[in-house]
Amino acid sequence: MIATLIVAWMVFIIFWKLLKATVSNALTLAAILILLNISFGITPQDIWQYITQFAQNLSQIQIGK
Repeated sequence: MIATLIVAWMVFIIFWKLLKATVSNALTLAAILILLNISFGITPQDIWQYITQFAQNLSQIQIGK
């Protein structure tokens, strides 16, 4: 019984740290996107389009080798 509680507590702690890190990263990313939108008028769609174009350019460079 005690071993089960210890394992459950360890799993809970790992899950909590993972959840905390995920929420922290999501809030940071949201803050950056909001600041970019307010400051420069850059929308998330603009950023996504740039990322996809960048990935396509990388794949074309690798194919060209």
